[in-house]
Amino acid sequence: MPCRIVSTLLFLSAALQACMVYAQESAEAYPSKPVRVIASQAPGGTDVQARLYAIKLSESLGRQFIIDNRPGLNIALPLVARSAPDGYTLLVVVPSFNFASALYKNLPVDPIKDFAPISLMSRAPYLLVVNSSLPVRSVQQLISLAKAHPGKLNFGAGLQGTGTHFISAWFMSLANIKATYVPYKGVAQAVIDVVAGQIDAGFSTAVPLLPHIKSGRLRALGISTGQRSTLFPDIATIAEQGVRGFDASTFHGWSAPAGTPPAIINKLSAELARIAKLPDVADSLKADNSESVGSTPEQFRQFIAAEVPRWRKLVQDTGIKVE
Repeated sequence: MPCRIVSTLLFLSAALQACMVYAQESAEAYPSKPVRVIASQAPGGTDVQARLYAIKLSESLGRQFIIDNRPGLNIALPLVARSAPDGYTLLVVVPSFNFASALYKNLPVDPIKDFAPISLMSRAPYLLVVNSSLPVRSVQQLISLAKAHPGKLNFGAGLQGTGTHFISAWFMSLANIKATYVPYKGVAQAVIDVVAGQIDAGFSTAVPLLPHIKSGRLRALGISTGQRSTLFPDIATIAEQGVRGFDASTFHGWSAPAGTPPAIINKLSAELARIAKLPDVADSLKADNSESVGSTPEQFRQFIAAEVPRWRKLVQDTGIKVE
């Protein structure tokens, strides 16, 4: 073999070894400067839980983890995907992340290929509620009523393309019912109209519902997760009431740009999972009717890989559009 080729191979081998040593050292030393965590929501919304974890990470790893709000998926996702894959720009992942590629044909990033999942941090179930005057006490009775009067029942929740809209549409699809969906600028307003009897039913997280459920003005028929929630153990799942395969929730997780060294991903994941188990963190999430998770990167990857095609299919089957 010519000496020039041998020299080149030796050089490349040395360079590769140097890169591997650098990656290992950078992971061990990580973070050596502040970390920016991009949230695609406005301050005070679903970024609240991310701020809780950011504070804890700052304390334990000795560098600031700063939540940077960049409202809009078309802004936040490309910003993170195109950042250096070095662990210093991360993304707060919420349900709209999984909906994005289904809703926006020109989205310049791929939620599966362009990001490296770190950890699923928390999940919160949706409750299916009806006005207490509606003559139903179970999911199956609601389905029977809807089938007896096609298109007559009204479901109300968030704007088109939001989590509650997707959950409502998926429920109608799996239950094979026809009902009218009424979009609201905020789920809280939809809840008020269910309480007032202006609309018949709706999905929401528990916080705005509980006072009205306790007062008897709303009736909770089922919970959206595949298994019963520790927060509401007495409420049967929608799946166990006959709507097979129905398993949905709002959630919060963290991801990094694709190509981020696995050692950094694993370091962050292990630390986030540890923080998720802290009593004060679990109590804070429980007060928000959320369940602390703290998954491995692979578990979070599988979660996203299952969600994204599900919502793509729903959009194709139902023609959901953002207005």
